[in-house]
Amino acid sequence: MKNNFIKLSAIIVLVLICSACRVQKNSKLGMIKLLTLNPGHFHAALVQKVMFDEVSKEVNIYAPNGPELAAHLKLINSYNTRENNPTNWQLNVYKGEDYLQKMLSEKKGNVLILAGNNQKKTAYINEAVQAGLNVLADKPMAIDKRGFEILEKAFQKAEAHDLLLFDIMTERYEITNLLQRELAQNPEVFGDIQKGNLQQPAVEKLSVHHFFKYVSGAPLIRPAWYFDVEQEGEGLVDVTTHLVDLIQWSVFPETVFDYKNDVVILSAQKWSTPLSLAEFTKSTRLDTFPDYLKKYLKNDVLHVNANGEMIYTLKGVYVKVGVKWDFEAPKGSGDTHYSLIRGTKANLFIKQGKEQNFKPILYIKPLKQTAAYTKQLNQNIKKLSLKYPGIALKPSDEGWEIVIPEKYHVGHEAHFAEVAKKYFSYLKKGQLPAWEKSYMLTKYYTTTSALSKASLK
Repeated sequence: MKNNFIKLSAIIVLVLICSACRVQKNSKLGMIKLLTLNPGHFHAALVQKVMFDEVSKEVNIYAPNGPELAAHLKLINSYNTRENNPTNWQLNVYKGEDYLQKMLSEKKGNVLILAGNNQKKTAYINEAVQAGLNVLADKPMAIDKRGFEILEKAFQKAEAHDLLLFDIMTERYEITNLLQRELAQNPEVFGDIQKGNLQQPAVEKLSVHHFFKYVSGAPLIRPAWYFDVEQEGEGLVDVTTHLVDLIQWSVFPETVFDYKNDVVILSAQKWSTPLSLAEFTKSTRLDTFPDYLKKYLKNDVLHVNANGEMIYTLKGVYVKVGVKWDFEAPKGSGDTHYSLIRGTKANLFIKQGKEQNFKPILYIKPLKQTAAYTKQLNQNIKKLSLKYPGIALKPSDEGWEIVIPEKYHVGHEAHFAEVAKKYFSYLKKGQLPAWEKSYMLTKYYTTTSALSKASLK
């Protein structure tokens, strides 16, 4: 008994010492200083749409000179000069083709922001970790199996050197996704997750996106490489990253997966979206297709492999994920999201179609509508309203609709600040939760494995 007590005491002391070492190392981080590398996507700027107390206002940017850098600087300048709550970012910009080497040699910051060409992103992540930098990256972190293998090694290096890699999962902060997750973990309302089958998966998610849209009130001008799946990534490994993440987060909260055994890809397919030269020009402001896109031309129409669907099991639960890209949304609409989670007591739907005025609405559809269930449902929504004041329940053709006050619909762009806050809190603690690392590795294993399976056809 005495020996066991001594062993236990020694373990506790070691844990405390390790924790103290992490805190001491983290204290050396000091003020967070951002670096931005080759910002080819507007998400890089959205991270800086607000200021953060723990983040230096001085940001160092390294990129080749060109329209992508100009668009990035213009967007940040619009935040600095807006009338309401302007930001105060001070930008130091290095322009040159040796932007990566320059950033690594100068290392004027400690957190690298990545959002741009996905063909190079995994290599950038690996190089940054090798240089001792933390990384906050837009999705996807990897777009093929080779990239995933590099990413695995980057995570190993990061853990060995107490560095934090994190990807920008904004959809966790969208209110209907938050409430769907809350209800999926409520046994009185939802029951348990069904297992489903190939014909009727237990979880289904479909996302519809558009090449041409407006961001921060202005038309989004996309770089030409965005239409090259070798640089942007195919549909199965791009937007699906959000969907796979939401499934893990909603159905298996804070779970550490054994991804090589917990994930089984059953089927996967992909197909293209055709774009005319006029549509390409409207989106890019280029009047010709670059040479690297000509391999995707058929009768002068560009075919982009932006669409895909996969069916897989996650810890034995059947899941279906799909992504579709059109050129432009119908007037008054935008990107849409459909989500279904089947429980043993009720199914949880998110719909965002014409009937919902293209706004996401969450529904609860009981498998058996009884007076007892209705009473219990009302009691649980009342409890949930203590956490989310103002939400309510009303009957609908789908069963029950969760009425959500407009104040919660803050928009996609506002979610970037929430992701950044979460990441900075992890930096302050000096480590990621084990489940966060597992979620990232599991979802990129899932998406890149699905692409490999679809590519065999």
